[in-house]
Amino acid sequence: MNSIVVLDAPSNLGLRMPAPGVVPGCYKLAGAVRDQGLLTRIGARDGGYVVPPRYDISGWSSGDGLFNAEGIARYTRRLAERIDVLLDAQEFPVVLGGDCSILFAPALALRRRGRYGLAYLDGSADFLRVTQAGRVGAAAAATLALLTGRGQADVTDIDGFGPYVQDSDIVVLGHRDDDEDVPNLAEAGIAAWTSPRIQAEGPAEVAAATLAKFDGLDGFWVHLDADVLDIEVLPAVDAPDPGGLSYPELVELLRPLLADPRCVGFNLAIFDPDLDPDGRYAEELTDAVVTVLGQHPAEH
Repeated sequence: MNSIVVLDAPSNLGLRMPAPGVVPGCYKLAGAVRDQGLLTRIGARDGGYVVPPRYDISGWSSGDGLFNAEGIARYTRRLAERIDVLLDAQEFPVVLGGDCSILFAPALALRRRGRYGLAYLDGSADFLRVTQAGRVGAAAAATLALLTGRGQADVTDIDGFGPYVQDSDIVVLGHRDDDEDVPNLAEAGIAAWTSPRIQAEGPAEVAAATLAKFDGLDGFWVHLDADVLDIEVLPAVDAPDPGGLSYPELVELLRPLLADPRCVGFNLAIFDPDLDPDGRYAEELTDAVVTVLGQHPAEH
């Protein structure tokens, strides 16, 4: 069985500023959940961290494409190299962000190895709505589009390996019914369950259907953006919205995904400790992560 190793990826390069001159606080995510005793509670080895380039959008203006693109590409390569080492050692990486752009690294690492699926748990699908609205800038707002080769080549085709994931090998879980990407996903043939549909059909049943989509692949990765949770449950994220999942629903959905032997890794993104001054939300989020990772077939 693979042992769990926690690797910090505290990059906020893919997010817009929450206010002028204010750097996105999600880079503190890893420290916040570590402070809740995550490593000891899941029996994980400490894999250290990969330091991101400086967040700097001072020279960027609308129409310039993705801001921090060069830094994101550099960071993706470096983080992917670290993940490669862990996978070579038959370890199970738990990568703590950071924003959703950290997902480019495991996707690149796995693309080098073969054909892998992606379970994409997110409050929004981050697919084509940004480009349709002419709001290109934040890579985290277009993560799924970039992963599938839709966007500027310096991020979507690093070292000639893009697209990193095929449309048919992705399952989007937990976006809202009013997400502008609902029709875009359907047109692309990407499997998707919104939060209300997950609640209606049952998280366990949706998890089983998700796992069936990965049949025949070399394995799959699980991405968790904390804003998949309802705003009443977790408001301390970049873009909180109503209509999301509860913690029991999230746990029921995630447990079978992470327990499946084909799952090769997991990342957590977007939680912002700057919006959680008393640590309450960090505690609740860490408790959920501990619960689901406790079901992973690892030697603790």
